[in-house]
Amino acid sequence: MSSEVAAVLVIAVAVLIGSVVQGLVGLGVGLVSAPVVTLLAPSLMPGTLLWMGLLTPALTLVLDRGEIDWDGMAWGIPARIPGTVLGVLLVGWFSHRELGIAVGIMVLVSVLVTWRAVRLPINRVSLVAAGFLSGVGATTTSIGGPPIAVLYQHQPARRIRNTLAVYFALGAMFSLVALAITGDLTRHQTAIAAILAPGVPLGLWLSRVLRRRLDLRSIRAGVLVVCAASALLLLVRSLGS
Repeated sequence: MSSEVAAVLVIAVAVLIGSVVQGLVGLGVGLVSAPVVTLLAPSLMPGTLLWMGLLTPALTLVLDRGEIDWDGMAWGIPARIPGTVLGVLLVGWFSHRELGIAVGIMVLVSVLVTWRAVRLPINRVSLVAAGFLSGVGATTTSIGGPPIAVLYQHQPARRIRNTLAVYFALGAMFSLVALAITGDLTRHQTAIAAILAPGVPLGLWLSRVLRRRLDLRSIRAGVLVVCAASALLLLVRSLGS
């Protein structure tokens, strides 16, 4: 087995796990997969995971479209556009080493903020700020969920999953179009995304099974620990290269 095939298999497992997590708590495919992809195949970043970031919420909405906060999305989604533009500019400046450092820091900050369960008001100012930061993060590192997820994390579970699904689907679309225009979205990234795609519906199906059997708080804690460990490994490797 070649090293490239082995890397894709490991990434496929990460995407599957991330899809399960996203189906359970509303985000996860980027948070779980980005450190793995950046470690094993940095040339796939951020395009391949942005395709996953589009497919996962789109399928989530096919299964369930209730309790979406459309009023909040009316402020958060437009704010993502200027963040996406800034993110595209930053992608052109990052080397693979710098991208690894950026992803590692982004994941660790996301884990810290989410772990502390910071309670922020959901209003126009916070939605615009979160939308902008999410656009920058998603376009540069494929991790755009935490800024907007922090605002909604204390809402009912179904409202979180479906509102974030709308936001992530449209946001990933913005980022993919912007990267395609600048030439930073490659055919290879898209081809690998197609190979990884079957793991997404499988992960979402598993999440629906597990949702009835597992304590979501325990799942959330375990996921954050794994993400933090992956990010630390990525940071050590990137800083040492």
